[in-house]
Amino acid sequence: MNPDELSQKAQRIVEAVETAVVGKREVIEIALAVLISGGHLLIEDIPGVGKTTLAKALARALGLSFKRIQFTPDLLPSDITGSSIYNQKTGEFEVRQGPVFANIVLADEINRTTPKTQAALLECMEERQVTIDGAAYPLPSPFFVIATQNSVEMAGTYPLPEAQLDRFAARVGIGYPDRAAEAKILTMQRHTRPVDAITPVLSAAEILQLQNAVRDVYTRDVENYIVDIVGMTRSLPSVALGASTRGAQHLLHVCQAWAALHGRAHVIPDDVKLLAPCTLAHRIIVRPEQRVRGVTAAACVQEALGRVAVPV
Repeated sequence: MNPDELSQKAQRIVEAVETAVVGKREVIEIALAVLISGGHLLIEDIPGVGKTTLAKALARALGLSFKRIQFTPDLLPSDITGSSIYNQKTGEFEVRQGPVFANIVLADEINRTTPKTQAALLECMEERQVTIDGAAYPLPSPFFVIATQNSVEMAGTYPLPEAQLDRFAARVGIGYPDRAAEAKILTMQRHTRPVDAITPVLSAAEILQLQNAVRDVYTRDVENYIVDIVGMTRSLPSVALGASTRGAQHLLHVCQAWAALHGRAHVIPDDVKLLAPCTLAHRIIVRPEQRVRGVTAAACVQEALGRVAVPV
């Protein structure tokens, strides 16, 4: 698949999703880049800005199966993965698959459930399989988890551990729409929901082709640049824990998808600078005394970018 063909297919998806998620093209493109890079996405924002709508719109535009899991404190791991149930008629145990058996899974308000239930997603996200009573069951392909958590109302929540945060290729926020976009949303949703009108523009097989094709995007010119940026996050005095090697891999893969999305067969340094904050910041732990002074993980990534020379 040549770059132009790949870009055309990807832009068709973006345009379809944009009919429901207005004025957020860059966020849509990042979400799509994460999907076709084979990663998973964490959306952290306030309620009511379109986190669920984005997930549903992507699923509809791609013609993929979609399941939404509302995370609550009483949710059990088996409520996500499924369980074995004894059938009295046959005298045998039958596996009832949980909602995680879908192409796109929305883990809504993931930080509102216990760590044990949060951990049930780890195997799903990393291994693309579920273990029920000692037997492994493969998940559908492609498989994409979009998890959401509110940046407010943190009382009674269970923050995601670093090991699980590291499984997400990127973390983004949607934010408020501008005035024109918000007025358009009110007009569009007066009688119907635009997300319900989205029809598939690609098939699951074509999505798998895209995922395979983006790995051929040339990266040799920026690989050392990415390694230096990740290394710099580990040596900053305000950082207690820098970005991981998995973070470097995710940044590289999302950059490949981003370049392909824009019709290029190679990654450029500007791709890295654009995507480094959303792919690295959630993996960084700022020292407590620096957090008190207002230093954020995103600011640390920007500082690392400023300290590393851009390849020419």
